[in-house]
Order: sequence, then C-alpha cells, then structure tokens
Amino acid sequence: MLSRPKSEEFLPHFQEYVNLVPGGNLLELLEGQISQIVDRLASVTEEQGTYRYAEGKWSLKEVIGHMADTERIMSYRLLRIARGDTTPLPGFEEQLFVSNAGFDRFTLGELLKDFQCVREDTLSLIRRLDETAWQRMGHYGGGEGSARSLGYIIAGHAIHHMNIINERYLA
Repeated sequence: MLSRPKSEEFLPHFQEYVNLVPGGNLLELLEGQISQIVDRLASVTEEQGTYRYAEGKWSLKEVIGHMADTERIMSYRLLRIARGDTTPLPGFEEQLFVSNAGFDRFTLGELLKDFQCVREDTLSLIRRLDETAWQRMGHYGGGEGSARSLGYIIAGHAIHHMNIINERYLA
C-alpha cells in the first residue's frame, strides 16, 4: 500500500487535494472513482450539463472536461518523475485550457467516457510503478514534488471537483 506523501513532497497549494484522500489503498480508490463519478453523473441531462451555478463559473460539462485534462497533465508529470526525469515541467493555465476546449459542444456521455479513458491510462501507469519510482522527486509547476504525491493529487482533485458538483450543480 502506498503511503501518504509528506508535505515537503508537493507544493503547498496541493495540500487540499492530498488531505481529501482517505486512508487506505490508493489504487483501489482511483479505480473506484471511475464508477462513482460515472454513476453519479449518468442521469444528468444535457441541459443540466450546461448549467453554471454563478456568472463566470464553468458549466458542469466544463468541470468534467477540466477533470480529464488536469489528470492528463498530472499523469504525464507522474510518468516523467517516476522514470527519473528531473527536467523542470511547466505549470498550466486551467482557465485557458477550459476556455479553448469547447467542452459544452460534447455530450455528457462523451465527456464521461473521456474521463474514464484518461483514468484507465493513469491506472495502467500506476500499476507498473515500483517503490523506487514512487519515491522519486522531480520539478513541476515551479516547485518540487514526488511521484507519490502526484498519485494523491490526482485522486484528491477528483474528490474536490465531485464535492463541488454535488454541492453546487446537483444539490
């Protein structure tokens, strides 16, 4: 079982995500999130998918698309660091990604399938990492972090956004 990363293994703004991850087996949590997310959103209508709870906020479809895009980036960082690459990896501007993605033109089903595919790819990578790979440190987004921390950030990011979806979009 992968142990929780120490605070010096990730940038401070990721603390919220790491804190959201419950104790237990990280791999099982990541696997279980697929059905939890897909099942929770399966009955959402296309009209609900374009709902924004306030002016300037993302639509529900944009949140789902953002979740997949962010996981792609975090998983790529995880791969690079786990393989021992210490090349500094840049940050990314999430608002720019969402505004240029056109997520609202896709159906909810398409976006959920995309998230599911991205998560399956993340799981494929994670299943093949040994303890040494998890401990490796690298540079991303202007700071230093471990491969292990990225696994927790991926899980916590999904929890964070599902909490927002449940509280602000589907309450």
